[in-house]
This record gives sequence, C-alpha cells and structure tokens, in this order.
Amino acid sequence: MTHAAPPSAPPPGLPFSKMHGLGNDFVVIDLRAAINPGLGAPSPALIAALGDRHRGVGFDQLALIEEDAEADLHLRFFNPDGSASATCGNATRCIAAREMARLGVEVLSLRTDRGLLRAEDAGGGLTRVNMGAPLLDWRDIPLTEAMETDELPIEGAPVATGMGNPHCTFFVPDAEAIPLETFGARYEHHPLFPERTNVEVAQILSPSAIRLRIWERGTGVTLASGSCACAAAVAAARRGLTGRQVRVHVDGGVLDIDWREDGVWMTGPVAHVFSGHLTPEWQEAQA
Repeated sequence: MTHAAPPSAPPPGLPFSKMHGLGNDFVVIDLRAAINPGLGAPSPALIAALGDRHRGVGFDQLALIEEDAEADLHLRFFNPDGSASATCGNATRCIAAREMARLGVEVLSLRTDRGLLRAEDAGGGLTRVNMGAPLLDWRDIPLTEAMETDELPIEGAPVATGMGNPHCTFFVPDAEAIPLETFGARYEHHPLFPERTNVEVAQILSPSAIRLRIWERGTGVTLASGSCACAAAVAAARRGLTGRQVRVHVDGGVLDIDWREDGVWMTGPVAHVFSGHLTPEWQEAQA
C-alpha cells in the first residue's frame, strides 16, 4: 500500500511574492490571517533592506495586502527607502489579477489611500483598474502655495497632477534626449512640492499616443509606473495635446489610459515572477 507523504511545514522566514507590470517590479507581502496567520508587518528598516537590489530582493515598490471590512482587500505601499507611498497602479493591477484568479472572479474591489478602487479582468492577459479621479487643485496635489496647476512657474512650464501621490509632467520634443537621472533627481525635491514629487518627461507622438520616461519619488528611474502614466495622460489632455484616451509608451512597454467621468482607468499586462521566503538569518541581521 502506498502512503501519501505528510504535508510538509512551510519554510521558516517571511513569505513574499515578486511581481511586475512592464518591468515596474514589486515585492508583495500578504498579511491576511487566512493566508499567513500570525504574520506581522515589516519594519521600515526591513523594507529598506528588502529594497536593496544587491543585498536584498529589490523592488520599485513594496505592497502589503491586508483585510478590509468593505473591500476584497486593502493595500499599503512603500518605496525602497522605506517611506510610504499612497498609491501604486501597476502593483494594484498585479495583485488584483492574482486575487481574481485565486477567487475565480472577474471584478475586484481594493482599498488604498486613494479610496475604494475597482479592478477588472480585461481579457487577453490584461488587467484594468480605476485609479480614481485626478487631483487638480494645488492644495490636493499638494503644492506649497496657491497657483494654477496646468502650467507651473518652473522652467519648462510642467503640469502638476495628484493621483494620490504628486506628479510633475514636463512636455518635451524628445523624451530620449533628457538626462533623466539628473533631471528627475533635481525636480523631485523642488520647493513647490512639500512631499517631493514623481517626475515625468512626455513626448507627444500623436493625439492618442505619448512617449513617457519616469523618475519615481523615492525610487529613481523606473521602466514603468501606473500612476505616472495616468498623471501624464491627464496632463496632456488638460493641455489639449491629446484626447482623454491614450496609449502611453514607457520604457517597459505599453499602458492604455482612459480618463473617464468616474476616474482614470489603466489597462496593461501583469506578471507573477516567483514566490519565496526570506531566511530567518537574513531577517535577524536587519534588526
């Protein structure tokens, strides 16, 4: 008689998943009791250590999944330096896609600092999420003083937009010609943005297409960013450079953005790369 092997105990150490949307990569930790009972949130120091691409795992953002009384799940986001981020569109899509597959559903509700968001299976391996209405008033972005946000008093006259986090979009003739490493670092810390800002350089390809390069606040140059793509699309539509439905070409691929009456919808591919456990020895060394 053949006896089934007893179930093995899960490996010790903090469980996590690595995911990406167009190369915008994330570490995801599920804190829900039904998934990982007794698991506590990582400290800011551990988050920063995890974000180190040489000595940790590396990510553009870290996402924590938590229970929510009114939504299917609650998401919190962090930058590689350990600082909090209110939103992360590509991580939201990636997590929504995995959760919809796990539950066998095509629609999901998620709560972030942006409020209650709706995610949908768009078919063909694509996932869409409503990122909420853009914030256009200077107080909400926020800026340090009252001004019109569609043309800031900064060289290049960029547009300021809030997507739950602040954005500064520059429209340029050639996005490839901008030295983004120095340009992004310079404007992330501009005094008009008290909470720092994401920086985008956008080249209009047509009334329905944008070439976008991205500097993320607290991260640096990234291959993609959902909130940045949404902010750039909103900024282009406000300037009359495009319509409200555009295809945004980022370094990692393509996102489709549709600024509707109920919010800014973003559609694109997702990928779950692997799942694993941090070793207890490595975790203890970060304490």
